[in-house]
Amino acid sequence: MTDQMELPQAMTRLVEVDRPRIGSFCSGYGGLDMAVEEVTGGKTVWVSDIDSGACSILEHRFPDAPNLGDMTALAWNEVPTVDVICGGTPCQDLSAAGRRAGMKEGTRSNLWVAMREAIATIRPRLVVWENVRGALSASASSASDMESGEGSVGDGQHGPVLRALGRVLGDLASLGYDAEWTTVPASAVGAPHRRERVFLIAWPGV
Repeated sequence: MTDQMELPQAMTRLVEVDRPRIGSFCSGYGGLDMAVEEVTGGKTVWVSDIDSGACSILEHRFPDAPNLGDMTALAWNEVPTVDVICGGTPCQDLSAAGRRAGMKEGTRSNLWVAMREAIATIRPRLVVWENVRGALSASASSASDMESGEGSVGDGQHGPVLRALGRVLGDLASLGYDAEWTTVPASAVGAPHRRERVFLIAWPGV
């Protein structure tokens, strides 16, 4: 695993697929899905969001992709298989602008669990996860084989603390996925501020 990601190289793992099928969680306005379509040449075949405003935008941008709704209520073996799963799970509990409750039981950011379970069942060729820079520092708890509980990774004031990004990486590793990640500031694409985001891609290990 590395924090120096060469995105085009990683995406070439889908070259043998004529037009990769993309499934999206916490889809919002569809920005991440549109970017993944652009890079992979794929097509978004389903989305998942419950916010009424977001649902209206998604219906306009992806008219042929059904909205599966509440990701916590889905039976993953009944969801159409896809080559790519992408999502920006809730950031409110990770962001420096919030309460920093972390990625733990009972937090909105713990919706990552539902995305992880989808990955475990569907076994996509590629996973794309996006979140705020706070994922690098917000605390987390974990049930993965790699990190058995809080206090395993990090540099907390009173001892090691598992961070949200470490939780995601540990869960993916437990599912047999390798991963690369990086941070990208909004200023890199012309915005007048940094507003950094974490982008992670993962694929089944050999």
